This record gives sequence, structure tokens and C-alpha cells, in this order.
Amino acid sequence: MSSQGGGGRTRVGRYELGRTLGEGTFAKVKFAKNVETGEHVAIKILDKEKLLRHKMIDQLKREISTMKLIRHPNVIRMYEVMASKTKIYIVIELVTGGELFDKVVSHRRLKEDDARKYFQQLINAVDYCHSRGVYHRDLKPENLLLDANGTLKVSDFGLSALSQQVQKDGLLHTTCGTPNYVAPEVIINKGYDGAKADLWSCGVILFVLMAGYLPFEDSNLMSLYKKIYKADFTCPSWFSTSTKKLIKKILDPNPNTRITIAEVINNEWFKKGYQPPTFETEDINLDDVNSIFDEYGDPTQLVVERREERPALMNAFELISTSQGLNLGTLFEKQTGSVKRETRFASRLPANEILSKIEAAAGPMGFNVQKRNNCKLKLQGESPGRKGQLAIATEVFEVTPSLHMVELRKSNGDTLEFHNFYHSISNGLKDVMWKPDGNIAEVERILHHRSQ
Repeated sequence: MSSQGGGGRTRVGRYELGRTLGEGTFAKVKFAKNVETGEHVAIKILDKEKLLRHKMIDQLKREISTMKLIRHPNVIRMYEVMASKTKIYIVIELVTGGELFDKVVSHRRLKEDDARKYFQQLINAVDYCHSRGVYHRDLKPENLLLDANGTLKVSDFGLSALSQQVQKDGLLHTTCGTPNYVAPEVIINKGYDGAKADLWSCGVILFVLMAGYLPFEDSNLMSLYKKIYKADFTCPSWFSTSTKKLIKKILDPNPNTRITIAEVINNEWFKKGYQPPTFETEDINLDDVNSIFDEYGDPTQLVVERREERPALMNAFELISTSQGLNLGTLFEKQTGSVKRETRFASRLPANEILSKIEAAAGPMGFNVQKRNNCKLKLQGESPGRKGQLAIATEVFEVTPSLHMVELRKSNGDTLEFHNFYHSISNGLKDVMWKPDGNIAEVERILHHRSQ
């Protein structure tokens, strides 16, 4: 179970953990490699104590059991579940093509045929999961990913309700921090049909794909709610008549008269170029799920997590997978354009010195160090922001002994505020940041050297 080779990797069972891909209230998602097969996966890590404190263990078992049974080309696959004494590890498919909405941002909006193709895949996924009694309840841009072939993959199907359960305020129980994608019946929190609520969210997503902006938006929360209650929106002039008709049927504020998914699939606009998904069903074993949730289970079945306090080595595949469009140059340049929840830069300095300089630069900006070790740093903003206090997780990865990649990731707060923070702190880190002179040849040389 211990870490082996390549210094600094955390090992859990047969998986070697890498960089953090994202984190939320209850879970952190990390890049990982199966050391037996070489396959790259993602691992969702949940804290048992938090789950117990919020009485969510039984629900989690139900959700995981159901999700493991789902095999669909447009839903991220769950491979297996493991547990240590303190954590639960959910091994899922790694999707490397980024978010679908990155495409929307870069193109401003999608052409009708392209939007229809992704909407068809989204409806395929949602319909299949509903047929097995699984409802997403939190469909939003962050949950729509693309694989390397450009195929849509819906993530967190069936698991999203975990984060909703603990919220005290019935109005603000969506994990995305904005109710723009949420059906009106969910906002009033008097009970709702999961299938009808999911379809409403799909309608908002279709609108955004084709318009490039949200149908319901207002800086005042109550004004926004009123627009959603009344379905007060206008389709842009470039929408075709058939598109407008379908969206209006989906964004019907009355769930009893709202169009159903079966009716969407039979809609003439939807059927254009439609290809139903083909896939095989297979026998799925739930022994691992039952084992980790059995309080009288065999303790030898528990995995052990071991780590070393030094930067993890980042292999070439992992480095490339962090770069947009597999263009390594973007790793070593200031990112511009759309606002991201994470950013990264390269440095020639030792890991500890990098973190010390980040800490020193962040202090005058109103950030305190919440947690620190030799390769990680967590910064917490002192003042409340638009969506709570801004928190930033920083991690240093070793590409070669003389080159590190530094990742700064928003773990709480507003994405735009994070973007402004990075823009400001960059000015104080000019002696820390490094990028190759002229072109990317030096980076390719470094990677070639690493692969030897």
C-alpha cells in the first residue's frame, strides 16, 4: 500500500494519486494511475467523519450502488469503491477534453447543429439514468465534460444530492452557488419531481449553448427568482422557430404542463441527425460497495494511504493533460480570455521557496495561510466575497529536479474574484515564474529528458 518509486506520490491500494482536479464541500477529486495496468483514472475522495456528522452514509451507499450499475457512453463511469479508516475513495473515468462550456466561451455560442448534437447526448444520458431511478438534481456547466473524442460526458450523476442535503436554507441549496439552472419548483423547496427538474436544467443548458448567455439573469436574487417563476426570458433572433418552440416547452414554469423527455425525443427539431446510443449491458458486481459500508466488515479490506512530504512527480501524460488543446505552451504563459477556477505556472525555484514567496505576496492582499507543508499551501481570504470567503489551494509538482509546475486552484468563493487575485499576485511573483524563451522547444526537451 505504500508509495513506491517516483518520490512524493501518495499510494492508495493499487492507485497512485496525482494532482487535485477539483474539490467541493464533501469531496476532493484527484488524478490517479492504476500501477498494475497503467490506466489513468480520477478518484473522488470523501471524508467519512463529515458524512457521518451529516447522516449521509446510507444515502451515499444507495447513490454509489446505483451509479456503479449505470453504464452509458454519455455518463462518466464508476469503476470501483475503496475505503480507509477515515476516507471513501470512488474510482471514476478520467475525462480529459475539458468542459463543454469552454467551447461556448471560445466560440461565443455554438451553431445550431453542434448545439443539437450535444443536447441529444445530454438527453440520452439523463433519460437513461431516469429509467433507473437516478436523478441528477444539479445539472450545470461544471458537470458537462468532453472526452478526448469530443463525446459529452455527464459527471456526478446521482451524487449531487449529497451536497444539497446539508443546506439549511431551502432557497440556496444548489452547489453551484447560483440558481440560474434550477427549476422554479426546486427553488421554492416544497418537493419536486427529479425528472422534470432535470429537464428544466437541460433546457437552460440548450439555451446557453445556442445563445452564449443565460436565459435568466439578474444581480438581485429575488428579481432572478421572479424571472424563473414566470419563465421570463426572450430567445435571441438567431434561434430558429422550431428551436424557440422546443425551449419554451421545456422552460414551462408549471412542471405539470412541462414537456416530458419522451416528448423531447420525439420532437422534430431534436430528431434531426439523431443517432440513439449503442452500448452493451454487463454484469456488475457490488461486493466492493457492500464491503466498505459494512460496519462489521473485514478490516483487512481497508486500504492504507501513505504519502511523502515532497512535491509529487508529474509525468508527461499528466502534464500534457493539464494543458488546453494539448498545447504545452499554455502551461507557461499567462492565461487570458475566459475566467478559470484554476491556473498554473512554471518555476525554476525549489518548492519550499516558491510557497514562501506566494505566502509573502498573499499576506498584504488580505490572505492568511490556513495550512502548509513542503509542497502544498492553502490561503484563506479575510474579507467576505460575493460567494463567501475566497480560498485558494496551491500545490507544487516536480516536472524535473530543476523545474516545477505550480497550480493555484479556487477551493471556495467567486471565480471572478479568484481571477482578480491571480492577476494581482502575478505582479509580485515575477521572480518566481518561468517560461521558456521564444518557443516551447525547451519544454519539449525537458519532457524528452524526463521520459528517458
